[in-house]
Amino acid sequence: MTSQALPDDISGAVQAASDSLSQLAAARPEVAVPLARLISVVADEAIRTGRFATALQRALASDAHTATAAPVRRSGRRAPGVLDPFAVFAERGEAGLRSTLAELDLEQLRDIVAEHGMDHDRLAMKWKDSSRVVDRIIEKVEARTAKGSAFRQVSN
Repeated sequence: MTSQALPDDISGAVQAASDSLSQLAAARPEVAVPLARLISVVADEAIRTGRFATALQRALASDAHTATAAPVRRSGRRAPGVLDPFAVFAERGEAGLRSTLAELDLEQLRDIVAEHGMDHDRLAMKWKDSSRVVDRIIEKVEARTAKGSAFRQVSN
């Protein structure tokens, strides 16, 4: 493709890059030569591989309104909980766990519920009252901690 076939803005950008590389070659050839090789390899690969060209275009897009920018996707996953309720319960009991959970905001409580699978009926994530979520966490921690206790040996 010749420079006459390029739109003016592309032709100008190519000319500006060429001029900058020429100036750099005069001042710092040890930098200019590897940079020119790198640009050549990247451009050749973009010509050869459409997928690479698209990825390069996305990576270099400076405008958030660029039509080819990849859409932001939500993973649907919550952040990990800020604490392990089972460890706190084992260390400090129910009262300690309740006071620790009371210091957290609703979203942090929901993170704990999600991480430990404590929303079996899919209600806790909808609750707006933090105390209800705290009660659910304590209920589940106590139930899972006691699970199987009927089969544990009791020492006399």
